[in-house]
Amino acid sequence: MRTIPVAVQMYTLRDESAQDFAGTLKKVADLGFDGVEFAGYGGLDVKEVRALLDEYGLKAASSHVGLDDLKSNLAKVIEEQKILGSNFIVCPYLMPDQRSEQDYKELIPFLEKAGEECRKEGITLCYHNHDFELDRLSDGRTALESIFDDVSSENLETEFDIYWLTKAGENPVEWIKKYQNRTPLVHLKDMTTDDEKFFAELGTGGVDIEAVLNIGDEANVQWYVVEQDVSRKTPFESIEISINYLKEKLPYLAK
Repeated sequence: MRTIPVAVQMYTLRDESAQDFAGTLKKVADLGFDGVEFAGYGGLDVKEVRALLDEYGLKAASSHVGLDDLKSNLAKVIEEQKILGSNFIVCPYLMPDQRSEQDYKELIPFLEKAGEECRKEGITLCYHNHDFELDRLSDGRTALESIFDDVSSENLETEFDIYWLTKAGENPVEWIKKYQNRTPLVHLKDMTTDDEKFFAELGTGGVDIEAVLNIGDEANVQWYVVEQDVSRKTPFESIEISINYLKEKLPYLAK
């Protein structure tokens, strides 16, 4: 089995990061994560962040960057990724007023152009889904299909979020297979089996995590990313449960 590293999405630790960004990174490293996926840099300069990563032996898996920043500051965003050593920029979320069919039609050429600019600089642009992109458009396709079908594969790749796919009634493995070799990043999340379908630590819910792990090598996944949007435990307790589950399923993680 190929060794696929595991990162944590720092949004999970947003409150902890706001209080002590450096200390939070150190705890992430101590738990056995290989890297982090950023959602902001704690008010620090990216050179300071890179120094912290190097100190704690972490890698920058990718960075979530809002659509507005991608539109207005793409050159700066790309330069920051080079400093951090990150190869991936992720468009993470569309606001409710950005989800009409017309919005998607306008988003697609932007992603094409932005992805091309990223590619020329050695960076890959990805798109991260929630459940609303599984709504169908007038042509019968889901919005998510329209994004990945209409933007060229060389300029846009995927960051499938398996919680949101599952919540929308989809099979994550089928989506990974559908966009084979276009899935460098995968968000690993679990979901409670009750009617609430709440976020759950890996291995404690009903999402078929193992099926996703089993296809990772074949699909050429480059990073697994653990994220817990909201937890009923402390965020550190939550990600520790999840990384310990992964250490059982991916023995190479047990350093």
